[in-house]
Amino acid sequence: MASEARPLIQLRGVTKTFGQGPAAFQALKGVDLDIAQGDFVAVMGPSGSGKSTTMNILGCLDIPTAGSFTFRGFHVETLDRDQRALMRRRYLGFVFQGFNLLARTSALENVELPLLYRGEEKGERRRLAMAALEKVGLDKWWDHTPAELSGGQQQRVAIARAIVTSPDVLLADEPTGNLDSERSVEIMELLTDLNRVSGITVLMVTHEPDMAAFARTVIHFKDGLVDRIEAQHRQGEAVQ
Repeated sequence: MASEARPLIQLRGVTKTFGQGPAAFQALKGVDLDIAQGDFVAVMGPSGSGKSTTMNILGCLDIPTAGSFTFRGFHVETLDRDQRALMRRRYLGFVFQGFNLLARTSALENVELPLLYRGEEKGERRRLAMAALEKVGLDKWWDHTPAELSGGQQQRVAIARAIVTSPDVLLADEPTGNLDSERSVEIMELLTDLNRVSGITVLMVTHEPDMAAFARTVIHFKDGLVDRIEAQHRQGEAVQ
């Protein structure tokens, strides 16, 4: 019988302590977690449960105090700050609750930013940015500034910016938190489509069960540990 594929992301015994001495606080207390390539994961839990600390580690924004974090089998916890920045640039895309768009620049220029940091030439930046805007249905709005776009359109631009580098993993932190219910569903349908069609692994923090329902896997955190993991049926797909 063939062996199971190695997880894209694996955490083993991950702890994270902030502060020292009597003021020390252990945010993570030994997290074990496997995330498969191509999964759509919703991460849930109350404030202080450890979900945000875990996402910061998975996003290479922080490192564990102890334990191992492997990505494609490589030990990320051994990387220094500059190496983690390179990993973010190469493999990861980020979407936030606040859209974090530059106010006086066009949608196209906002999406081009990660490519500018990577040193891509102007013509290639424009080609890739237009392709990303087309994926999120905003190619005809490329010359509009954020002030000329609705909240849902601004989040679409932010998603285009996150996927323009063709990341392996998209990390979304409350991506619908500033949107009404109709726009929220539109954004979740877009993330679902990117996951299905482009194969991007999506890791999303949310406190809304309605948004978590779009995921294939829901990971619940409690008191610095994974409390439970649920597999969900998504329309048109079988539970893995």
